Amino acid sequence: MQRRRGLAALLLAVAVALAARGADASIHEYSGGGFAPRANSFFFHGGSEGLYASDTSSNSSASFIRFDTVTFRRTQESAAKHEEMQQKTGLVEAIIVEIQDRGKIGGSYLHSDAICCTPELDKERSCKVGEVIIQPNPDNPDWPKRVQTFFEGRNKEATMVTQSVSINKTGMYYLYFMFCDPQLKGLKMTGRTVWRNPQGYLPGKMAPMMTFYGFMSLAYLVLGLVWFLQFVRCLKDILQLHYHITAVIALGMCEMALWYFEYANFNSTGTRPMAITLWAVTFTAVKKTISRLLLLVVSMGYGVVRPTLGGVTSKVGALGVIYFIASEGLELVENLGNINDFSGKTRLFLVLPVAILDATFIIWIFSSLSRTLEKLQVRRSMAKLELYRKFTNSLAMSVLISIAWIGYELYFNATDPLSELWQRAWIIPAFWNLLSYALLAIICILWSPSHNPTGFAYLEDTVDEADEEGLSLVGSAVKGTGDMVNMHVFPEDKRA
Repeated sequence: MQRRRGLAALLLAVAVALAARGADASIHEYSGGGFAPRANSFFFHGGSEGLYASDTSSNSSASFIRFDTVTFRRTQESAAKHEEMQQKTGLVEAIIVEIQDRGKIGGSYLHSDAICCTPELDKERSCKVGEVIIQPNPDNPDWPKRVQTFFEGRNKEATMVTQSVSINKTGMYYLYFMFCDPQLKGLKMTGRTVWRNPQGYLPGKMAPMMTFYGFMSLAYLVLGLVWFLQFVRCLKDILQLHYHITAVIALGMCEMALWYFEYANFNSTGTRPMAITLWAVTFTAVKKTISRLLLLVVSMGYGVVRPTLGGVTSKVGALGVIYFIASEGLELVENLGNINDFSGKTRLFLVLPVAILDATFIIWIFSSLSRTLEKLQVRRSMAKLELYRKFTNSLAMSVLISIAWIGYELYFNATDPLSELWQRAWIIPAFWNLLSYALLAIICILWSPSHNPTGFAYLEDTVDEADEEGLSLVGSAVKGTGDMVNMHVFPEDKRA
C-alpha cells in the first residue's frame, strides 16, 4: 500500500511537471498596468523575448522592438503639483537590455545599491538625477538602450513617440518601463510593443517549432499512409481496435497540421488567429484524450482478453470526458493567454486537475496491464502473452525516458531562470510530441492489421488457446463449444 502511495505521489509530480508550461507572444499589450517599487525606482516589466540579429543583407529581414501608442497616465494630484507652462515635469524611461548586460542597470558598478541616480552620484558626474543609472557597454555604447518620455506642464498623459529599436545582436532581450520621481507614484500605462525577428513575428523560442510541426505533419502522413494501405489490404479482418488506432493517427495528423498553420499565420501577422488556435487546441485536447483512452483499453485487453469493456465502459468514458474538459481548459489558457502572468494559486488550479487525471491514467494503465498479463499466463496464451510483454516493455521504457527527461527539464528551468538558453528551449516541448508519436508507431506495429489476426483477436481466442494447451478441438465442434469453454473456465471475462 505504501509503495502504491509513493508511486502515485511520484506520478502526480511527474504530471505536474508535464502540465506546467507557459506561452509567448510577439505583441505585448498593456492595459492600465501599474508600476512596482524596487530600491529607489518604480518599474513595469514590458516583456522579454529571444531575438535574432537583423539580416543586414535584406531590409525586409530586420529584427526590432517597436513602441506603438504607448501612453502613460499620472494621477491628478501628481499633475497639479506643477505649473501649466513648466517643461519636463515628469520622466518615464523605457530600458531595453540584453540579458548578458543586466548587471549594467543600476549603480552596482558605482558601489551603490541605488537604481536611480542620487544627488551624491550626480555630484560625481556619474549620472543625472532622476534617471536610471546605466553603465554603457564599451563594445556598443548605445546599449543598454534608453528611450525617454517626458510629461509637460500639468498634462496627465504623455505618449511615447512611435519608433523602432533595431536589434543587431542575437540574445534574450528584456524591456522595462521605469521612473525615479516619487511624485509619479500611481502611474498607469496603456499601449503595446511589437517584437519582430528577421524571419517573422514568432518569438525566438517558438520559431523552431514551426519547422518541427511541419516535419511532424509529414511524419504522421507517412505513418497514416502505411497504416491505411495495410488497413485496406486486410479490410475483411479488421478489428474494432484498428478503428481506434486509425482515429488517433488522423487526429495527430490534423493536430500537427493545424499547429503548423497557426504558427505560420502568427509568424506573418504577429497575432494568433483565434479560429485556427481554437481548432488546434481542441484537436490537441481530443488527441491527448483519445491517446490515453487507447493505451488504457489496450492495457485492459480489449479485443484480446475481453470482447468488450463490460461494466467499466462508463468509468472509462467518464474519465475521458473529464480529462478532455480539463485539458481543453488548460490548453486554451496556455495558448490564448500567458499562464505565467497568473498567480501561483490560479496556475495550480489550472494545472492540478490535468496532473491528477494524468496520474490516474498511468496507474490504471499499469494495473490493467498487470491483470492482463496474469490472465494470459494462466491461459497459457503464449502468442498474446509475448505481444503484451513487448507492449509493456515499450510502455515501461517510455515512462523511464519520460522521468529522465522531466529531470532534465526541471534542471534546465532551475539553472536558466532568465531564459539565457532560449535557443534550445524548443527541444523540451518537441520531445513530448516525438515520444507520443513513437508510442503510437509501436502500437501500430504490434497491432498491425493482418489476414490472420489470431495472435491478438478475441474471437479466435479459444482456438488459439486450444492449440497452445494441446486440446483436441477440431472441425465444427470448436464453434459449438467455444463460448461454453470460455463461460466455464474464464467466468471473470463475462463479469467484466
